[in-house]
Amino acid sequence: MALHPEIDYGTPARVGTPVTLEIDGQAITVPAGTSVMHAAVEAGLPIPKLCATDNLEPFGSCRLCLVEIEGRRGTPASCTTPVEPGMKVKTQTPRLEKLRKGVMELYISDHPLDCLTCAANGDCELQDMAGAVGLREVRYGYEGANHFDAKKDESNPYFTFDPAKCIACSRCVRACEEVQGTFALTIGARGFESHVSPGQDEGFLGSECVSCGACVQACPTATLIEKSVIELGQPRREVITTCAYCGVGCSFKAELNGNTVVRMTPWKDGKANHGHSCVKGRFAWGYAAHKERILKPMIRSSIDQPWREVSWDEAINYAASEFKRIQGKYGRNSVGGITSSRCTNEETFLVQKLIRAAFGNNNVDTCARVCHSPTGYGLKTTLGTSAGTQDFDSVDETDVALVIGANPTDAHPVFASRMKRRLRQGAKLIVVDPRRIDLVRSPHIEAQFHLALKPGTNVAVVNALAHVIATEGLMDEDYVKERCDLESFREWLAFIRQPLNSPEASEAYTGVPAAELRGAARLYATGGRGAIYYGLGVTEHSQGSTTVMAMANLAMLTGNIGRNGVGVNPLRGQNNVQGACDMGSFPHELSGYRHVSDAPTRALFESAWGVAIDPEPGLRIPNMLDAAVDGSFKGLYVQGEDILQSDPNTHHVGAGLAAMECVVVQDLFLSETANYAHVFLPGSSFLEKDGTFTNAERRISLVRKAIPPMAGKADWETTMALSAALGYPMTYKHPSEIMDEIARLTPTFAGVSFKRIEELGSIQWPCNDQAPEGTPIMHEKGFVRGKGLFVLTEFVPTEERTGPRFPLILTTGRILSQYNVGAQTRRTANSVWHEEDRLEIHPVDAEDRGINDGDWVQLKSRAGETTLRARVSERMQPGVVYTTFHHPDTGANVVTTEFSDWATDCPEYKVTAVQVRPTNRRSDWQEENNEFTRRARRIAAAPAAE
Repeated sequence: MALHPEIDYGTPARVGTPVTLEIDGQAITVPAGTSVMHAAVEAGLPIPKLCATDNLEPFGSCRLCLVEIEGRRGTPASCTTPVEPGMKVKTQTPRLEKLRKGVMELYISDHPLDCLTCAANGDCELQDMAGAVGLREVRYGYEGANHFDAKKDESNPYFTFDPAKCIACSRCVRACEEVQGTFALTIGARGFESHVSPGQDEGFLGSECVSCGACVQACPTATLIEKSVIELGQPRREVITTCAYCGVGCSFKAELNGNTVVRMTPWKDGKANHGHSCVKGRFAWGYAAHKERILKPMIRSSIDQPWREVSWDEAINYAASEFKRIQGKYGRNSVGGITSSRCTNEETFLVQKLIRAAFGNNNVDTCARVCHSPTGYGLKTTLGTSAGTQDFDSVDETDVALVIGANPTDAHPVFASRMKRRLRQGAKLIVVDPRRIDLVRSPHIEAQFHLALKPGTNVAVVNALAHVIATEGLMDEDYVKERCDLESFREWLAFIRQPLNSPEASEAYTGVPAAELRGAARLYATGGRGAIYYGLGVTEHSQGSTTVMAMANLAMLTGNIGRNGVGVNPLRGQNNVQGACDMGSFPHELSGYRHVSDAPTRALFESAWGVAIDPEPGLRIPNMLDAAVDGSFKGLYVQGEDILQSDPNTHHVGAGLAAMECVVVQDLFLSETANYAHVFLPGSSFLEKDGTFTNAERRISLVRKAIPPMAGKADWETTMALSAALGYPMTYKHPSEIMDEIARLTPTFAGVSFKRIEELGSIQWPCNDQAPEGTPIMHEKGFVRGKGLFVLTEFVPTEERTGPRFPLILTTGRILSQYNVGAQTRRTANSVWHEEDRLEIHPVDAEDRGINDGDWVQLKSRAGETTLRARVSERMQPGVVYTTFHHPDTGANVVTTEFSDWATDCPEYKVTAVQVRPTNRRSDWQEENNEFTRRARRIAAAPAAE
């Protein structure tokens, strides 16, 4: 579609009783608290402005939006003047015209007159306003003092800052404060010397700026502008789509010239992000056109051989023949597949359909196995559905936020900005994390409690919180009696009141002072609406499922489920990990979380698909790898996942892949897993396909094709071709038809269609006859399972223990600038901020080992060892070290072990006993792996011709 500028109302919308006023003789009714400027725009009478924009509070500094109001002296600013009943406003008079023209003359007298060569020409509010007020000359000339020689700051890789063009409107400063909540920008000096200052005038790259783009979006001139626009020119068309990074699911406008993306701008009407963005979604989209994209299918009979570029037909037919050969030789269950949490719902649904219908087994799994599978198990057991309870907007009504095992500012930054805004308004915060994450203390917010527990003791901490509430009479008994299963509650209450669950008893192994636990429990129970937000620091433990159920117990105990501002909310890591689970990617479930053993459910699918479905669950990813090493599992179809880098115990994953006879990888790049592949099928990025993603709040949003698939096929078309070659043809002409089938077969999606999503903007499931517009808040009138189930959550210490050989605990996580295994973000300028994984270590532990900041260290566990550089940091607690897993050269998962969640096999990434020592050499694994990777890259760089 062509570019359609969004309406800017100048000031935010308000909620209040209706007020009727008159603007330029026209009656308009708006809510009380609305500004005159906003009301005028609604009436179709826009008022000139420069410092005002509708995602920021009124500021009133530019003096361009002046109006006359009957009965009032002077010319008040329309942005800071609220409407009143009966008010009569004039927006155009000779007096106002003269004043506005004079103001614009002053602005233009200190502004470079390079409009024809300026990158913002045609998209500049200063230019527009000069035209709007009829400015044709500047009486003051250009000989006086000016800022034309101000030095340009080009330190940020994505945008430039040209202070010569700055009008000191403060929109960028205010956006950094009000929208992002980083407070990285200020107005330095005074009077004529006033200027925008990143940090202490150290430049954008060296400041606290997180490159979210809010300042660039807010700037009304070319002062802050994307380097891509400077290079490529103003975009000429746009496509609204959904970001392919984290589980927030931000809506963006992909703005293009032809089939070249010029920029991604956050869509103002996006229900998940409301026009905000982070550095990844806003700027790190260049990977889609990276030179390392593989655009031709390739095959080889052995991983020791060079790749051979072939046609799509040959690659598909070769993969199908190999899978048929393997099943003929080793049996039906000798092959399987892994769906992608980065692909669309429709593509994921097709892969699991291919496995069940074409392979004839249930050997399908997804990356949620290694992240949020305990969420599905725990929430379904206690509440009846495998997903979070709230929408993101709900946080605006939260009084107490309990953030446990999550780092929102790094992993879910757009939601974190929303939460920080609520905290600045007065909400209270409890952080449960072994590391001092940014939320514990950052500009204008501070947690009331930081429960710095020892990794592996989540269950004990949550039980202790519940113990205090249950023994001090702080529970909501009426809620429990009305909404919960009383038999399970009585049994649980007797359990949780036992002294062994008290803060005093748990302090010895959690490391959290009893007084802190008691204070946090009282705050959560009595502070108003309490919401729990959690992440992989909860689920990636041997008791991940237990902790999820313990949090559900805690929320039910206090009545904090089923209304705005409360709930149990998983912050999902990848863009469509919720959708991958919804679509039936687990070996024991069909879409909508219905077990394969349920005969009526199977009959529904068998009738639609025309095949019999195995009633027995298939293999999980760890089972597939074990079976491969044992010799019974020989073929794997991997759609868009890099299990060699992302899954635990890299040695075991590599051994499993090496033992297979046919590994088919469908991806954008030659991933670490692709080094073990026999067939490579080029994937398509989110910019090259139609479909839907489902974010962490169950919001289904459209992904719209902005450019044709660079390799010739979208991922859903590739899966269809493989299925047809296997003898099971699928005949969809568009992903919307796949969603129609999902809706027919999945009760929670019964009312979902592309057309309905277009009408509503997005839909949160369940969407059906009972909820035709979706369900923002779950469990409002009752739990999905009927009565909420309290589950006994006994704390069982992990089998992974520290000792003399491995005295420290390693825990892992993410960082703002990189994403997951880094396949996308490492191929962008984001690596400026994080070019390597580093090991964070407390100064005491570093000093004991003679380690200085930046030193190379050996990180060793009983599973393996690697080498990386140290970052000495007081964010850690003594005895605990931390690293990320974004770079394959580090191979953080070489050291993680095979321990996993008791219910779901989710790996225990967060607790690994390790030793750290100074070193001057790479680990043996790194030397071997680097040589293997170098050889694989050499082979891939010069594939044999067809």
